[in-house]
Amino acid sequence: MSFSELGLTPPLLAAIRQAGFDQPTPVQEKAIPAALKGTDLMVSAQTGSGKTAAFMLPALNKLSTTKANGGRGVQILVLTPTRELAMQVTQASAEYGSQINGLRVATGVGGMPYGAQLKALSRRLDVLVATPGRLIDHLKAKRVDLSTVHTLILDEADRMLDMGFIDDIKALVAATPASRQTLLFSATLDGTVAKLAQTMMRDPVRIEISSPNERHAQITQSLFYADDGAHKRRLLDHILRDATVDQAIVFTATKRGADELADQLNEQGFSAQALHGDMNQRQRTRTLTAMQRGSLRVLVATDVAARGIDVQTISHAINFDLPMQAEDYVHRIGRTGRAGRNGNAVTLAEHRERHKVKRIEHFIGHTIDSEEIPGMEPRRQASSKPSGVRRGKPPARSAGAAPGGHAAKRSAKPYTEGHAKRSSDRPQRPTSHSRARPSARA
Repeated sequence: MSFSELGLTPPLLAAIRQAGFDQPTPVQEKAIPAALKGTDLMVSAQTGSGKTAAFMLPALNKLSTTKANGGRGVQILVLTPTRELAMQVTQASAEYGSQINGLRVATGVGGMPYGAQLKALSRRLDVLVATPGRLIDHLKAKRVDLSTVHTLILDEADRMLDMGFIDDIKALVAATPASRQTLLFSATLDGTVAKLAQTMMRDPVRIEISSPNERHAQITQSLFYADDGAHKRRLLDHILRDATVDQAIVFTATKRGADELADQLNEQGFSAQALHGDMNQRQRTRTLTAMQRGSLRVLVATDVAARGIDVQTISHAINFDLPMQAEDYVHRIGRTGRAGRNGNAVTLAEHRERHKVKRIEHFIGHTIDSEEIPGMEPRRQASSKPSGVRRGKPPARSAGAAPGGHAAKRSAKPYTEGHAKRSSDRPQRPTSHSRARPSARA
């Protein structure tokens, strides 16, 4: 199927061709025609599957066929959990709508000066992409008019709920017309997401591209046990020195940990920078630009800061610290293997964290192969292993094999992107500052 068969207007088709897209992805193929009918949608699809185009193209299609509202007001409102994702959606919106005359797109996020946002909100806006925290501030101060919204989009709704934005979301939804069309995109459609949908959507069509146990062969996973933090740092150094590592994103549990690890990696000769919520938007944008241009080889990030990062040259996603919640493991490793490319996910864990590893394995529906690097084996061996421990140097990669060094030089254990069903085994929501609602309102 081609984009021309989906029912999009000529200006959008021209913009799509200009962007270099040939055929729609599965989520676009199913979601776009359904959204063009005007129905509410609940969509679950894997990271990197083209979700942004799946909701922005039908929204812009409706915009291009309706008369612009005069004066102030917003027509398309997109809510995202983080600044990075908001900036990414803003850029995509401008790209997809490049052939729509006079299209006005703006971003409303924390960490950026109010001046430019206030100027944009003071006039008509076709598309507003915002984080709930900053937008609720504008709404309370009566600086934004949401009564003209005809399409409301919640991107990564599950993450926004995990970050504690439920009350802000409800208040923002209440400020939009009841006649609006609502498009909800989430990694999972059960639990709190389903409850939220019941209160804000009208007979939504449910689309699930990835089943809970679907495996994706483009990402291989490996697990290395370490005796302590120093051992983990030696393992990380060895992994990053593999010539097949193009670019890597390394996850830490805290913002301080990200800064410290980035400094250590720079001392070891790596081009590394940290990315976390305490950095202002200019710093974060500069860091991401360096990553996208290839001048930065290692990005050390926290979970919230890494949300929405789409750098297709990231070959390795490395869990230096284990995630607090099992589902975050899936979001983390989804930063590699983007747009159908091959990727590698490497997890470093101490033996005392085996219960966390088991939770992750339960969530993704399969075990992660445990490996050892010759000469860097842990001194203490666990009494029981979730999978066979591989020793020795893997064979050289054959032509056409997946890139990615040691993690790709073995039989692939792809991960589950669609998420297994939530269960009582799932860890409780953390209360530490690294997972709490951002004080700066994202």
